[in-house]
Amino acid sequence: MTYDVSDCLLLNTVMAARAMTRRYDARLQRFGVSVVQFSVLMVLRQERDEPVSHMAERIAMDRTTLIRNLELLMRKGLVSAAPAKRGNGRSFKLTAEGKRLVEELVPHWQAAQAEVRGLLDRPQLEHLLPALRALTAG
Repeated sequence: MTYDVSDCLLLNTVMAARAMTRRYDARLQRFGVSVVQFSVLMVLRQERDEPVSHMAERIAMDRTTLIRNLELLMRKGLVSAAPAKRGNGRSFKLTAEGKRLVEELVPHWQAAQAEVRGLLDRPQLEHLLPALRALTAG
């Protein structure tokens, strides 16, 4: 028996996520960061001084993946770590170089946003973000 997976929600979501990731990565790769690392930098830009587990939850990233990316960004000189004010974890923040890079990256991220939005018509755009948020909330 064969199964048609062309209308599989999971498969189509994964394919769309990969296509979008490629578009964003293409805009950011010359700066030496991936779209995943950009997401981490943007979370740190908010200066919430929160535990890694909270940061990971906010960007729907596995805690170990977040830590691995934080360590990569530290090696690049974009992020620094200090002992947490409470508990035995670490607190992460952008370095001056990290802040500078984030400000340089934002227009490129915005261009990627505009590119992806340009692929969709208005009714699709009006439904896409609420639908994605509904899926991630569940």
